[in-house]
Amino acid sequence: MAAKKIFVLLGHPDKSGMCGRLADSYEAGARAGGHEVRRMNIGEMQFDPILHRGYRERQELEPDLQKFQENITWGDHLVVIYPVWWVGMPALLKGLFDRAWLPGSAFRYMKMASGKRTMFWHRLYRGKTARIIMTSGTHPLLVRFLPGNVNAQLKWGILWFAGFSVRTVWFGPAENRAEPVCTSWCDRVYTLGERGK
Repeated sequence: MAAKKIFVLLGHPDKSGMCGRLADSYEAGARAGGHEVRRMNIGEMQFDPILHRGYRERQELEPDLQKFQENITWGDHLVVIYPVWWVGMPALLKGLFDRAWLPGSAFRYMKMASGKRTMFWHRLYRGKTARIIMTSGTHPLLVRFLPGNVNAQLKWGILWFAGFSVRTVWFGPAENRAEPVCTSWCDRVYTLGERGK
């Protein structure tokens, strides 16, 4: 198996919990598998997650957002690890994509000869792969049954939109789990990292 360039993003603001352990396990597995790894922990990044004027005005990117964009472009494979909070991703993680997932970096709208924008777009990260690793306090089957696909925003609306082919693994309930269960989750993620998947 060819070595990959893998960018790991820990989307939980606190790296000391289960998501942090899973990120550590994936990173360790990827390095053991001979892959080149870069990692960012969102809780250590310095940026304003709020689009104060929406997309009407350009908001200057902070250095950590520039580095995030560089890592996305550099990598063959993106891994995003986050907890499901209120059937979605943490606000800080959503704010990261709001700020950094921009026309010209992740996608580009097609234009007509007149210069007017069309409804079609170029997916600038086409050919890249991604793995979403989620945890939730509620059992994943129950979450899927009640509110539905809580992964749709990141998987389809953000990553697929920009060209990524995306796979997901979901662990839960993650609160107060016995250590052998947590260890088995970490082992599974370590293997994914080793394989670059």
